[in-house]
Amino acid sequence: MELGEVKTVVKSGSEPFHLNGKKLNQNVLSFWQWSHSEILGNTLRGILAEYIVSMDVKCPYEVREEWDAFDLVSQEGVKIEVKSSSYIQSWKQSKLSKISFGIQPTIIWDEYNHRSSKAQRQSDVYVFCLLAHKEQKTIDPLNLEQWEFYVLPTRALDERVGNQKTITLSSLLRLNPKQCGFGEINEAIEIQLEVSNHSK
Repeated sequence: MELGEVKTVVKSGSEPFHLNGKKLNQNVLSFWQWSHSEILGNTLRGILAEYIVSMDVKCPYEVREEWDAFDLVSQEGVKIEVKSSSYIQSWKQSKLSKISFGIQPTIIWDEYNHRSSKAQRQSDVYVFCLLAHKEQKTIDPLNLEQWEFYVLPTRALDERVGNQKTITLSSLLRLNPKQCGFGEINEAIEIQLEVSNHSK
């Protein structure tokens, strides 16, 4: 038996859990509060970074696509991979974390459930998101002034670092990414892709 894709419906948060036709006190919002409050942690910080970039580039879809080969698509159709890192973590630290980002080429599954034969980077561009604030008492991932963004065409990674799986901030800077703040990411993507296309 073949099953089609289950379409995601945007939730309001008020949808209740229910049992035997009876609504319980808990709802989707209470689940979100329970499961998604630690936005400084690695897992949720990465998803938060995707959302921040989607805010800036005004992505046309309303919900995150869990299994896409890349993280976002801009209104212009640019495929975007988002990576995040932070000096401050949610756990105890003896010193600030060293900054690195994952850049590993990936195998993908297509809409017919067929596996690609070759690992490669799937996007047109990478946006590296650094939560750059270094004071634990005042760190706030929702404060967009605490973030730095580095935009680099995927082609630059393919040509300069090959199949490398991670990249440090210092190594990334040697590739001349476009650094920007929130509100400037979309323009940085356009500039970097234009430069990349002219250099072909």
